[in-house]
Amino acid sequence: MTITIHELKSRLRSVLIWSLSLFILIFVFLSLFESFSSNSKVINELIASYPKELLAAFGMLDLDLATILGFFGLIFVFCQMCLSIQAANYGFSLVSIEESELTADFLLSKPVGRAHILTSKLLAALTALTLTNLVVWAASLLFLTVFSQGQTIPAEPFFLLMFSIPIFQVFFLSVGMMVSLLVKRVRNVTPFSMGLVFGLYILNTFSDMPGAKSLEILSPFKHFAPSRIINHSAWDLPLVMISVMVIILSTASSYLLYKKRDIASAV
Repeated sequence: MTITIHELKSRLRSVLIWSLSLFILIFVFLSLFESFSSNSKVINELIASYPKELLAAFGMLDLDLATILGFFGLIFVFCQMCLSIQAANYGFSLVSIEESELTADFLLSKPVGRAHILTSKLLAALTALTLTNLVVWAASLLFLTVFSQGQTIPAEPFFLLMFSIPIFQVFFLSVGMMVSLLVKRVRNVTPFSMGLVFGLYILNTFSDMPGAKSLEILSPFKHFAPSRIINHSAWDLPLVMISVMVIILSTASSYLLYKKRDIASAV
C-alpha cells in the first residue's frame, strides 16, 4: 500500500488538471445546445452536405444534433480523446519514470518483488483514472439535466456511454505500459502517448472509408463509437471483446517483460 499511496499522491495534481479540464469542456459544449437546438433543421441539413469521411473524422456521423444525447455524443468524442491521453500518459510513465530519473534501483532494492511493485503502481493509476471518470459522470449528469431544454435523456444509451469509459481508459493504460517496457527507455511520455492516441484515432477515421473496414478492429475509438451506442442503445460486443483481449494480453505481457527487464542503475 505504501507504493500505491505514494504513486497516487504523485498523480493527484494531474488528476485535478484533467478532471477540471473535462468538467469545463462538458459545461462549455453543452451550454451551446440551446443555440443548436433552435436551428437544428438548418444545422442538420448543413452537416448532411459534408462528406461522410469528414463527419467520421469529427465524430459527427449519424448523430442528430437536435437531440440532447446526440449533441452529447459529439462532445463525448472529445472527452474520449482527453481520457485516452491521460490514460496513455499514466501507462507510459508507470515504469519508465523511475528509469528516466535513475531511481528504479532504489525502489527495486526494497523487500518486495517486481510483480508486487507493478501491481501497486497499476492500482494507483487505476484509482487516479477512476477519480477522473467520476468527475466526467458527475459533470455529464449535471449539465445534461441543466441544458436539456426539457428533452428526455434516454437512460440506456447514456449509461452505456458512461460504462464504456473504464474499459476505454484501461485499454490505453495497458497498451502504454506494455509499449514502455518494449522500448529501451522512455525519456518523455508525451510523444509516445500522443502518437498512440492520435494514431488509433486516425485508424478509426479511415475505417469508415470504402475498402478500409478491417481497420476498425484496431481502434478502441471504433469499438466505443458514441454514434453507434446512441443509435442502437448497445455496444458492438465483438469489437468490445477485442478491446478486452488487448487489455488482458497487454497486462500479462507487461508483467512478463517487467520481471525480465534490465533496469538502469544510478551508479
